[in-house]
Amino acid sequence: MQKNPMIEQLIDAQLNFLDQSFSHNDTVATEFTHFYQWFRKQSLQQIWSFDQINALLQKQILNTAASQFLIEQIAEHIKFALIHPANDSTTIAEIIPVLTIDKIAQYVASKQGHRQRLIHTMVNNPAFSAMISQLIQHAIQDYLDNSVIAKSVPGVSRFMKMGKSVLENVTDTNLDNAVSKYLQKNILKLSQMSETVLNQHFDDHKLYHFQANLWHKIKALPVSVLKNYVEVQDLPLTVAMGHEIWDFMRQSEYMKQQVHDGVYAWYVRNAERPFDLLLRDLNIDEALIQHELQNLLNPIVQQMIESGYIRERSRLYLEQFYYSSEVLKILNIQA
Repeated sequence: MQKNPMIEQLIDAQLNFLDQSFSHNDTVATEFTHFYQWFRKQSLQQIWSFDQINALLQKQILNTAASQFLIEQIAEHIKFALIHPANDSTTIAEIIPVLTIDKIAQYVASKQGHRQRLIHTMVNNPAFSAMISQLIQHAIQDYLDNSVIAKSVPGVSRFMKMGKSVLENVTDTNLDNAVSKYLQKNILKLSQMSETVLNQHFDDHKLYHFQANLWHKIKALPVSVLKNYVEVQDLPLTVAMGHEIWDFMRQSEYMKQQVHDGVYAWYVRNAERPFDLLLRDLNIDEALIQHELQNLLNPIVQQMIESGYIRERSRLYLEQFYYSSEVLKILNIQA
């Protein structure tokens, strides 16, 4: 394309004007404010449809795997938080409000029905029954073998061993088998007894005070105590395993349906709401726009000017404009 001196002068003059205008912070602030004033009045459905939002989330959240770098960064940030020097001088009570702990304790203690169902499910689990049976067997055997009375009173030890021998002769089996058979026959009764005892021990009042006592024991501990329960050196492994679970879930039809229906429910509730209210839901208001976000935006604009980016991109479109047949005709310039 043949350059025209007059058009080139017009383009340069306009580019100089843009550079000069946007080099002033007030210009950027004014334009950003005007954009916000326009944007805040638009409703969600005027800008984006449900399909657009859902497609974006499906693509970015479900269809796109997390990068290895992101996974490593998550592990690094967790590690950084756990080994931070401030953990040694900060107590648990300084970062968790005691009134909230009390509310939680009252809430948990008040859920009697949930608690009883949990206990019922637990004590009727075969693993619990097996554990109780083994515990009783070991307790009886330990008592017979290591009774304080048997050790401290002369002759009692021999008497208890003799009693055990007699019992084994009468039952034609050893004591362990006899106890085991008894427990197997009565495991249902033992489970019911366990359930009753647990419900009595964890009633509303006792459970509340159990939580309160636990809080008083840990509130003065430093936050660094968390390192006792988290293997810092294993974080790359544990975070990776957590990612494997998410990576499997995100590809399931279940998760796709959950995201679709969740986004749809949110969209229906908010379709007619203006962005002013939607942004307020995120604690973004006009004051934040004017004071904080503008300060973040201005250095970007200034860097775009100094690097010549705005001038380069603007020239591209100005050339298309000035060398268009319509403008050439207005300027009385032959193409």
